[in-house]
Amino acid sequence: MKKVMINAYTHLNLGDDLFIKILCERYPDSKFLIHAPRKYRDVFRRNKNIEVYSSDGLVIRGINYILRKMNIFGLFQRIISRKCDALVHIGGSIFIEGEKWESRLNYIKKMISSGKPYFLLGANFGPYTDKNYYLQHKIIFKNCTDICFREKHSYEMFKELENVRIADDIVFQIAGNKSNIIKKGEVQAKKIIISVIKPSIRKYLTGLDEVYYNKILGIMISFIEKGWTVTLMAFCEYEGDNDAIDRIIELTPLKYSKNVSKYYYSGNLEESLNVLSESDFIVASRFHAMILGWVFEVPVFPIVYSEKMTNVIEDVGFKGEYFELKNISTANPREVYRSLFTNRIDVSRQAKNAAFHFKILDNYLTESID
Repeated sequence: MKKVMINAYTHLNLGDDLFIKILCERYPDSKFLIHAPRKYRDVFRRNKNIEVYSSDGLVIRGINYILRKMNIFGLFQRIISRKCDALVHIGGSIFIEGEKWESRLNYIKKMISSGKPYFLLGANFGPYTDKNYYLQHKIIFKNCTDICFREKHSYEMFKELENVRIADDIVFQIAGNKSNIIKKGEVQAKKIIISVIKPSIRKYLTGLDEVYYNKILGIMISFIEKGWTVTLMAFCEYEGDNDAIDRIIELTPLKYSKNVSKYYYSGNLEESLNVLSESDFIVASRFHAMILGWVFEVPVFPIVYSEKMTNVIEDVGFKGEYFELKNISTANPREVYRSLFTNRIDVSRQAKNAAFHFKILDNYLTESID
């Protein structure tokens, strides 16, 4: 049995946790090790092939705090990697330029220099403003065993590298597990899911919180007045989704509040997928709310907050309506209801193509160890 270390975003983000789930379930005969908060032992309790090394113990947090002050990242991951045969870095927006990006890149460089196979799967690259950020990553990427991006824009930046490929977002593969999801009943109330974010978590959306929340409220009211029930859904508490829901609830007039419920993702993947699959319409501020809506054949109205959403919308050929969050002050909430009958798309091709993320890793993990 080969041992593989997973490098992933472990802040209880529904989309990123689905990446880990899909990876581990694809290779039941491999052992996966991950440095993550203890909560993840509960998140993946059904996956017997993953071992969680706690990252939130008091001593470990203290050591990490000191190391971060010294611009040292990933010490414990490097220690865990010594037990493994290979490393898989899996995630979506894992290459956004930020503070101390040189230190984070140096961590990846050290992991790659260990000589063990290094697979980089599911990501998009950017946004970035410093050209050196791009050039330094390009140098490091040359030494990866395999890189598979999830959208064309990122692929085009690195396509001259022989180890770079492209496939649709990994979460499209959830379509293959649709039998695990509770089916819609034939008789039920009309339900809309609205996945929300806190815009100001992202510097380029600072100042848009209240405008966005009031537009979401407008969408809610337009559906409630037509007999719908609304569920506000948070994908990631760490990134402010829960706070956003609480604020929108505060703004909701009492006469509408009885038709509004809230759902906070806290690690129950199956329950969260059920919530989405049982809906009749999804307003998707979250990238993976958009993807999962398409997967479950539910009409989706995206509220685009980043280029990654726009890029994927173009890549899959989605022709429906959507809002751009940066321009949401001019949006008419009633346009959302009108799109209910037009914002559908067949993503069966994307579901098949998404599996190609694992093409090279398949070969590695299915061959026998000498």
